[in-house]
Amino acid sequence: MKRTEILCLAAGAIVGCAVWTSIGQAQTTQVTLGITNSVTDVGFMVAQKRGYFRDEGLDVKFIDFDSAARMITPMATGEMDVGSGAASAGLYNAVARGIDIKIVAGKNQTPYGRPSQTLVVRKDLVASGRFKTLADLKGMRIANVAPGSSAMATMNKILEKGNLKPSDINEVYMGFSQQITALDNKAVDAALPAEPQATQSIRDGHIGVIRDYEVYPDHQISVLLYSGQFAKQRPEAARRFMKAFLRGVRDHEDSLVDGRFSGAKGEAIIAILTEFGPIKDPQVYRSFVLSTCPPDGEINLASLKEDYAVFQKGDLLKGTATVEQTIDPTFVNWAVKELGPYKRR
Repeated sequence: MKRTEILCLAAGAIVGCAVWTSIGQAQTTQVTLGITNSVTDVGFMVAQKRGYFRDEGLDVKFIDFDSAARMITPMATGEMDVGSGAASAGLYNAVARGIDIKIVAGKNQTPYGRPSQTLVVRKDLVASGRFKTLADLKGMRIANVAPGSSAMATMNKILEKGNLKPSDINEVYMGFSQQITALDNKAVDAALPAEPQATQSIRDGHIGVIRDYEVYPDHQISVLLYSGQFAKQRPEAARRFMKAFLRGVRDHEDSLVDGRFSGAKGEAIIAILTEFGPIKDPQVYRSFVLSTCPPDGEINLASLKEDYAVFQKGDLLKGTATVEQTIDPTFVNWAVKELGPYKRR
């Protein structure tokens, strides 16, 4: 079964629905999930592969997006139940308009030494001497995932380190996999991909210049989002989804040693990433240090507020919604109570 298969289509819309299996007429609830297809989606992948969603009576359908900002509209209309990715300016603007979407858990963060994104510069620009320091980014065409995202805040930090302003570069927006293609085709000069695409690009010969944790440690890169319809109309499914997700995240965390996949547990997770992820070479997943996916779903509120201030400064916020107004921790709190606080196995 392909991850992007979508069932229960009605008039072209994706809707949450209940379906009946032929075995014993057991009821399962369908949930639609938006992902950005980065390595930090591992919790969902593990939960799917190991049957944790099925254990909770859920039939989860994965839908690929190039950024979480693109998920806001289908979540607002109830066409998609769960989203995952950066807490964007678009999210806060939607909440300000009265649209019911909540941040319900943290997905990944960047403690020092645990990168999520890497600024990658084309190899020919380094070889020619066009790029030597971050100040040389001036005038370059740089790919980033979306305006008004956590990656925008990271890019701003990188530019500050090079004594540059956002207006000093030509920023273009595309998904992580498209960024790598654009580098290879010389359509862009630099890019800020996430893993595993960042490592793939470096393996292609491009130069990794600076990692995100070096300029923005403990950044709340991505979060888990619930649509209001999902949370309010199917709260039991929303709780069970969170429980299964955290089980997947905890399996992944158990497999890491100093941020790298290790031993038999690590190889088992790599096999899942290779099956579900965008890159099919297991050696790529063995070769990099991962950012942290908190096994209890913690949210770094201070980081979200810092990103919010970046969106304000960039005049991207069109309302008065606050960060706190978008957060609902009740589902993750319930799941942690059910599972108990994380203990490494």
